[in-house]
Amino acid sequence: MQLSEIQMIKQRFGIIGNSALLNRAIDVAVQVSPTDLSVLIIGESGVGKENLAQIIHQYSRRKHATYIAVNCGAIPKGTVDSELFGHEKGSYTDAKNERKGYFEAAEGGTIFLDEVGELPADVQAKLLRVLEAGEYMRLGSSKVQKSNVRIVAATNLNMSEAISDGRFREDLYYRLNTIPITVPPLRNRKEDIVLLFRKFAADFADKYHRPAVKLTEDAQQLLSNFYWPGNIRQLKNITEQISVIEQNKDINADTLALYLPQNERKNLPALYKNRAESRSFDSEREILYQVLFDMKKDMNDLKQLVHDIITKQNIDISQVSKHDKYAVFDADDELDAMPYMPKQTPSNIKIQRNNIEDTEEYVEESLSLVDAEKEMIKKALEKHNGKRKYAAADLHISERTLYRKIKEYGLE
Repeated sequence: MQLSEIQMIKQRFGIIGNSALLNRAIDVAVQVSPTDLSVLIIGESGVGKENLAQIIHQYSRRKHATYIAVNCGAIPKGTVDSELFGHEKGSYTDAKNERKGYFEAAEGGTIFLDEVGELPADVQAKLLRVLEAGEYMRLGSSKVQKSNVRIVAATNLNMSEAISDGRFREDLYYRLNTIPITVPPLRNRKEDIVLLFRKFAADFADKYHRPAVKLTEDAQQLLSNFYWPGNIRQLKNITEQISVIEQNKDINADTLALYLPQNERKNLPALYKNRAESRSFDSEREILYQVLFDMKKDMNDLKQLVHDIITKQNIDISQVSKHDKYAVFDADDELDAMPYMPKQTPSNIKIQRNNIEDTEEYVEESLSLVDAEKEMIKKALEKHNGKRKYAAADLHISERTLYRKIKEYGLE
């Protein structure tokens, strides 16, 4: 698609930015629109995934039919089935009348399932049936109803992790993911950040009837280098705060810094995971833990090796004088087992007593790290009433890592 055509689409749907990644996502959305293939839009919260769903609908043959956007994460779990597929009168306590679900209301059109990864397991099974056979049943009914609805789904989850943790069906994922579209996070669209700020500033100036705020050069640099975990939604909120509060409309870096969360100013690299990288990490803390655990294992192996050598040679270390710096023994057959020692004649092979003692002390100290981590995980789970998602966030590790450590330490 020509760049000029993409620019026209952006103007029509109010999309700001010239990022190549954004243009690619729009291009794919337009190309897939004429088909009835299911689409999965992948991106962090606040990147504007629904804009692409609207593009897909408006450039499809279903554009004159109904378009319904459903936030699956905002529907109470007990009512998701009824909301999506409808229910019969008396199907549950408060079902005083029959009700059409979103799929029935969107017949012939498009349904956008945002946060599809939050759907309960039983509803995932019904959605899979819709995708495979184009049919479903209302809650409390045995009558099969046909569905002619284009499904566009979106998620901010790492679906590979959700599948491996048993939170999402793998077969449903592959049915939804016929055409994947990735929306880049704002930190990967640095060239668009200042443009978006100017657009939001102009909008809020019209809304509140005051001059638009402007950024100095140093403020623009600070804005562009911010990590933006909340993406466009966060940028819009901060722009509105500045527009309302600041009397001086020329915003410098010092003033802008007052509105940027302190703990989110570092431009840290994002760590991406997939199933082939099962030992990737989410934070420096996890990397440090892994190094310490590996070091503990190496120290334990060293301690065991020294113990085996001493036992085999029948050496009583306790009889060695405290003033002796070395314990000497013949170990011609142990040379190959100790690659870290210099090659010497058997009569000259020595093990430093002080080093052995230091190793034992270090191993004991390393072992305490396991207890400390176990205690931290227990406290985080208690603090959040067993909710692993919030406990993992509090510990600055991924849910998958927390789940593995819970199993490892028997905290289930």
